Amino acid sequence: MSPSKREIEATGPDVEAAIEVGLTKLGVSRSDVIIEVVDEGSRGLLGIGSRNAVVRLTSLAAPPAPPVHSATPKPKPAKTAKPAPKRETAVRPQVQPADETEYETVSEEDVVPDLVRELLDKMGIEAVVTTSQTELDDLTDRRLMVVEINGDDLGALIGPRGETLNSIQYVMRLMAGHQLRRRADFVIDVQGYRQRREQALSRMAERMAKKVAARHSPMTLEPMPPNERRIIHMTLRNDEEVYTQSTGEGKRRKVRILPKS
Repeated sequence: MSPSKREIEATGPDVEAAIEVGLTKLGVSRSDVIIEVVDEGSRGLLGIGSRNAVVRLTSLAAPPAPPVHSATPKPKPAKTAKPAPKRETAVRPQVQPADETEYETVSEEDVVPDLVRELLDKMGIEAVVTTSQTELDDLTDRRLMVVEINGDDLGALIGPRGETLNSIQYVMRLMAGHQLRRRADFVIDVQGYRQRREQALSRMAERMAKKVAARHSPMTLEPMPPNERRIIHMTLRNDEEVYTQSTGEGKRRKVRILPKS
């Protein structure tokens, strides 16, 4: 298994046993993988015709950092070396502004990176915060700012299935929106976690679509948050053989892939 593609198939007497075998091989927890059931297996009749369950596990764990030569150790940044101070006073006065258009000149890039750095500093986490832009969305005709956090041992910022990361993003959007006095829309990522998961979900969606088309039978994916369900819908929106729909309620809401004919 190459370090750039952490994806394996595992077998077991049933689906849960196969998943445990795969997790052991990858050395990760269940929250760090995307699970695809390839074959649910069968007990057969009186033991005749039985077959093992097969699952495919795609690891979302960050790839190992390149080794650092001992001859030239990389010094840790001093606590005093911090990013440039926030530019709050000039553009966000505490008194009520006479002209509301002052706020229109301030963008997410002016406030969000500093808010994230401030949060990390209060959490005692040393990390590098940078920004970039997403590709142009062909549905909304918009680009989003991506705030990227990179450093060592940042798994705690991601949490199981990215739940902690989603919570941090939610809070940061509220804080930025309060300062901007309008809705703030951006994405926060940690060590490329969201990009890896999006790629893994897209590959899984394409594989499942081929199965649905071949079997002429619908398949239902595991429950996902709204942003991940959207990845599945977007991946298959132009597929000529299948279509998608969301079913269920709340945290149990999931994507169903159905054949067109």
